[in-house]
Amino acid sequence: MTAGALARRGFGDSVRALSLVTAAGLDTSDDVDVIGALGAAADPDQALLGLVRLLETSPDPDEVRSALRRESDLRERLCRVLGAGTALTDHLVRHPEDWRELRGADAARTPEPEEARRGLLHTVGAHPDDEAPVADPAVVEGDGADPSATLRHTLRVAYRRRLLRLVGRDLTGVNSVEEVAAELSDLASSLLDAALAVARWESPEDAALCRLSVIGMGKCGGRELNYVSDVDVVFVAEPVGDADEQAALRAATGLATAMMRIPAETDAEGTLWEVDPALRPEGRNGPLVRTLASHVAYYERWAKTWEFQALLKARPIAGDVALGRAYGEAISPMVWESSGRKGFVEDVQAMRRRVVAHIPTGEADRELKLGPGGLRDIEFSVQLLQLVHGRTDERLRSGNTLRALTALSEHGYVGRGDAAGLTEAYRFLRRTEHLLQLERLRRTHLMPDPDSPDGPARLRGLGRALGFTSDPVRELTEARKRVSAEVRRLHEKLFYRPLLNAVAKLPEGEARLSPGQAEDRLGALGFADPRGALRHLESLTSGISRRAAIQRTLLPVMLGWFADSPDPDAGLLGFRQVSEALGTTPWYLRLLRDDVRVAERMAWLLGTSRYVTELLLRAPGSVATLADDADLRSRPPRTLMAEADAALRRYDTPEEAVSAVRALRRRELLRTASADLLGVSSVEEVGSALTDIAAVTIDAALRAAYKKVVADFGGEELTRVCVVAMGRFGGGELTYASDADVIYVHDPFPGADGGEATRQAMAIVRELARLLEIPQAEPPLKLDTDLRPEGRSGPVVRTLDSYAAYYRRWSQVWESQALLRARPIAGDHGLRSAFLALVDPLRYPDGGIDTSAVLEIRKLKARMEAERLPRGADPTLHTKLGRGGLSDVEWVAQSLQLRHAHEHPDLRTTGTLETLRVAVAHGLLSAEDGVVLERAWRLASRVRGMVMLVRGRPGDSLPSDLRVRAALGEAMGYRDSSDDDESDVEAEGPAEQLTETYLRATRRARAVMERVFYDD
Repeated sequence: MTAGALARRGFGDSVRALSLVTAAGLDTSDDVDVIGALGAAADPDQALLGLVRLLETSPDPDEVRSALRRESDLRERLCRVLGAGTALTDHLVRHPEDWRELRGADAARTPEPEEARRGLLHTVGAHPDDEAPVADPAVVEGDGADPSATLRHTLRVAYRRRLLRLVGRDLTGVNSVEEVAAELSDLASSLLDAALAVARWESPEDAALCRLSVIGMGKCGGRELNYVSDVDVVFVAEPVGDADEQAALRAATGLATAMMRIPAETDAEGTLWEVDPALRPEGRNGPLVRTLASHVAYYERWAKTWEFQALLKARPIAGDVALGRAYGEAISPMVWESSGRKGFVEDVQAMRRRVVAHIPTGEADRELKLGPGGLRDIEFSVQLLQLVHGRTDERLRSGNTLRALTALSEHGYVGRGDAAGLTEAYRFLRRTEHLLQLERLRRTHLMPDPDSPDGPARLRGLGRALGFTSDPVRELTEARKRVSAEVRRLHEKLFYRPLLNAVAKLPEGEARLSPGQAEDRLGALGFADPRGALRHLESLTSGISRRAAIQRTLLPVMLGWFADSPDPDAGLLGFRQVSEALGTTPWYLRLLRDDVRVAERMAWLLGTSRYVTELLLRAPGSVATLADDADLRSRPPRTLMAEADAALRRYDTPEEAVSAVRALRRRELLRTASADLLGVSSVEEVGSALTDIAAVTIDAALRAAYKKVVADFGGEELTRVCVVAMGRFGGGELTYASDADVIYVHDPFPGADGGEATRQAMAIVRELARLLEIPQAEPPLKLDTDLRPEGRSGPVVRTLDSYAAYYRRWSQVWESQALLRARPIAGDHGLRSAFLALVDPLRYPDGGIDTSAVLEIRKLKARMEAERLPRGADPTLHTKLGRGGLSDVEWVAQSLQLRHAHEHPDLRTTGTLETLRVAVAHGLLSAEDGVVLERAWRLASRVRGMVMLVRGRPGDSLPSDLRVRAALGEAMGYRDSSDDDESDVEAEGPAEQLTETYLRATRRARAVMERVFYDD
């Protein structure tokens, strides 16, 4: 045998392999078949090294070599085991006689489920036929020094021997993935029964007080366990005879705890696996052991939907058989009624989001279990269909994923082709997961990282074990991607496609639901009106037109996206309305079909925002802007102004011209709202965009009004006019619900009659307001002039000289504060500059404001809090006037400007956040306080805007309706929180997360405000 020949047989380091072959005494012509079997292993080099180690520790290495030469079955099994990983090789080195476990016809035989239990109980000296078997160290070989340790070690070694035999059958194709998983489950159950027998021997007084049953959950309960996986369990106990219940529960807890330690403890055999009781009632916070009545009471009163989903796989696996059976009979009916429980939809949606939430950053592409297109997608789909339809169809009630999938297919809930595709994908993913775990007998469901030092070699071995021989790494990678894509496709299709079959004529052979079944499934998706949803689906998909055919392709996917939105019913209705509005427009459905991002975004927006839906229905063609983030970003004011100018030139009447400009504003509102909801734009960008389009609209309307009024005055221009933005408008911080706070200034031309000039100015501003508020399809833009001098009692429009006289004689501190946000946005440019020159000394006084003015501002703030907060409003939840809300932050910023802008010119800005940043830069505000205030202001602004987007009407407080608040939280990106432990109790929802985040941020801002604003 040469190094070249070994290389051709698959050995990576042929020179080293040649020396190992010689060391193993396999360099004769009789050993060609042995070398070939080693070369066929997943990792030939590892298999050869493992054989050398085995021969070195074997008491009779010649017997091993001889058996390998003569017995082809042994040769294949042993070489495959040695090449699969180091863990079982280490076992064979520790127990060199155990290679015989892979020898003979018995090694190829699949044992009956009871065989493992009886064998492991015999191992610890217990009698399998006893009602409560007890171990007996007297029949177990050991040194006698520590009988308990001897029992535990003997049991663990026996488990490894049975596992070794199973792996030999698995790697040589004797058993299917399902058979391997079932045997692993039975082996785990048997080990727990034997461990419980040991625990009874260790604590006979406890065993005498109680009956204890172990209920398998998760994969063990479904007889689909991995080689290394947590074994999820629940314990149920009852007193024996007249024993005190509390004493019996304490005894059962001691037995359960001792039993769990045996597979989890570490010795020379390593850790077998962990026993995880976290799926019990109340999770880790609940008692380890309960009586049957206590379990029933909990599930009847407190359990959440996810707990019933977990119970779907519950099965007695060890301990008292009769008690375990009674548990199943009591709990099972509640499992299958859970889909009718209140809150089922919300819990289902939370469980759906958990799949994504559990994926660690950067590992999604390598995750076999949690990643997109992974095992969890298959399991979740099957279980959800079972919960929905198993309520009325007992044939679907299986805890095993593949058996349940087969039943769903056979009885018409899933298409046969889809079920076959998912079954094949499930087997591939589980087979891959098993092979990964066999490397070191450690829990993992993560593909090797190709960029790690040993990644390529591990991927090569994994590919070879799966049967990819030409280019194992490439073939494995392509197969993995292909399977994941197929799972994602089928995950979407199998739950949603049959809904369309219920209302549309689709190809024969597809799963077909009755209307009632379709309604159940839509209800499970979160539709509050399943019948209405079915009508929408029928309208969209009926007929033989190309449009209907494309809708039938789109909707199975889009229904899932609607289901993930806060209001699926509104989303589907909006989609139908938009689709009908666009009619046969050729680009629309083609865009949705060819650009999945547009379809997904559209579903989310329609199911989240009434405001966006209303805007989109007025201009359905705007769907095209969803294709690219760049199309969603706000456009420069100069570009908007050019479009407004074109509209003014295009139309003859001011009504038509301003209507066109308002249509431009509506389009920009939709663009801004979409970017906001999709996370493309920040709070500052949203405020700036809303301010810019409002300013452009007012400027264009002012020009149209000016032209019309001058014409009405015989063509004589008597005065020049400008509009000054105030408040949030002046600060560039408008929200969707904000009125445009303005004041009007006019300045008569030289020689003009003052009274006539004022009359013309009044006519202009009245015409401006009329043009902006004419009832029509476009959203109105309401102008608010309450911040003018003398408030509502003063004239709506004043001359520049009148402003100067008023401010010189009557101006109060609050007016100087209001002028901090004054910014001319429309009208005569010379008048704009003159107005700024007039008000700058008022808002940025030399030397700053004096102590009396500071005190006056503080009194104003206190009075505003006491008088302006709406009756019944919660001051902790009001975004504008509440504690730590917008007003608190803005008054801090404005007080700093009034006191220090004279010495720091860069404080002369109308924006709140810019003011805070400049104040921090100059040391007027600590960096920490600046962060706290900015965070609260951003959050309050975003909440205020999102209330309008979600509800379609304004609101200044967090909604009191928890459903609306949850929708608001989802719109803002909050999801059900969860850690990586799938057995956790129900995750905190979006409403609670939003509330907690808001209260925390505003509480801190309020503390800063009180310290900074009221600090002498």
